Amino acid sequence: MKYLLALDQGTTSSRAILFTLEGEVVALAQRAFAQHYPEPGWVEHDPWEIWESQLWAAREALRRAGVGPEAVLALGIANQRETTLVWERDTGRPLHNAIVWQDRRTASLCEALRGRGLEGLFRARTGLLLDPYFSATKLLWLLEHVPGLRERAERGEVCFGTVDTWLLWNLTGGRVHATDPTNASRTLLFNVETLTWDEELLAALGIPRALLPEVRPSDGDFGETLPGLLGAPIPIRGVLGDQQAALLGQAALGAGEGKCTYGTGAFLLLNTGEKPVLAEGGLLTTLAWHLEGKAAYALEGSVFVAGAAVGWLEEVGLLGGSHEVEALARGVEDTGGVYFVPAFTGLGAPYWDPYARGAILGLTRGTGRAHLVRAALEGVAFSVGEVAWAMAKAAGLSLKALKADGGMAQNGLFLEIQADLLGVPVLRPKTTETTALGAAFAAGIGAGALSLRDLPALWREEARFLPRMPEARREALYRGWRRAVERARGWAQEG
Repeated sequence: MKYLLALDQGTTSSRAILFTLEGEVVALAQRAFAQHYPEPGWVEHDPWEIWESQLWAAREALRRAGVGPEAVLALGIANQRETTLVWERDTGRPLHNAIVWQDRRTASLCEALRGRGLEGLFRARTGLLLDPYFSATKLLWLLEHVPGLRERAERGEVCFGTVDTWLLWNLTGGRVHATDPTNASRTLLFNVETLTWDEELLAALGIPRALLPEVRPSDGDFGETLPGLLGAPIPIRGVLGDQQAALLGQAALGAGEGKCTYGTGAFLLLNTGEKPVLAEGGLLTTLAWHLEGKAAYALEGSVFVAGAAVGWLEEVGLLGGSHEVEALARGVEDTGGVYFVPAFTGLGAPYWDPYARGAILGLTRGTGRAHLVRAALEGVAFSVGEVAWAMAKAAGLSLKALKADGGMAQNGLFLEIQADLLGVPVLRPKTTETTALGAAFAAGIGAGALSLRDLPALWREEARFLPRMPEARREALYRGWRRAVERARGWAQEG
């Protein structure tokens, strides 16, 4: 029997999952690692800890499965995106901690680039905004603050990479310095039309071309693991950024198919087909994947607060734990006219308002704990619904269904609410490890054991939530929601 090994390298932990070729989980291992906050707004990881935790997880998953490396057909990688590393080409020694995607230290660099009138150029070429979220300004900061780094980079002595590239380098003993288009498309340096590093953008930032990894297809040949790491060489045949991996793991293969991962925040991706779609309102254009010789594109939108809204309810004593949420919220038929705008850190797409703040509106003496909890669930569902509709409108597509994964997707009432407020079915898969599954699928395609046309049959539905709310009621609720959002917007702005 043959298997696929997926490395799922996340922001707070490294996981490895062994799958059958049919997408069934055989074994899982996970190890957390430290978060470093050297200054307010700065977030870093130790590169060696990323690598060592991921290697441990891979070895442990094989051990728990009782499977030898010779039975693993291929290995795939899914990874936290945008996080930026630099290391010596000769020795593999990191030259600074990894600067994590959440890090905001380059906000002033982004402002300066906007002041130079470059936002339109970067937006047109990359589909992204000039924001500290993405890799390019993190790399520019390193070049300016690590002594001698720029000179060494220009001499070709230094490698830059996102986390996938760092793992590939270590898995292959430095033989492979590469990435895939999904990760490259999150750097602010990659042209999403030509699928190449953009020389004009590199010149605008003063980033040496010699730093950059080779871009290979998502199902490309990324070498093989060193024999001593996992007991025998394993071919590496798939690489995807984590959100794109989840889109593939959900088998959202056609234009108009989308997924939402409900974690601390909510990440929506809508497959837009073979052409990139540029959209306003903070929606990002990204590569969905490059598989079987073809690129597919997606629109991406972020809701900053999803599961974090439930966490806040716990923190202020309205919940004894997340396990209470569904039963409590089912205790009332509706919110009693209460709206909960979960804008604790501003609003993402489609408003993109960093000055918005959380608000609870419509309170009366009849408002109880259950109403507030249900309103929090509705607030997340409203937020996701607005992003999904904005995406569909921008792409000229009709949203067919939304596939859900992540922690909040285990709450059946929440998915009922989401279906009602979207007006389309919400589907929950049997295999909730969709990010790792997408990496495994990419590896299986790269190894020739799977094809894209196989994936819909391998995706298994566990539950389907159908919209039951009359359209007039849905529209009335959204009118109330938008009134509530307007009261939350700009709240923290001076004056």
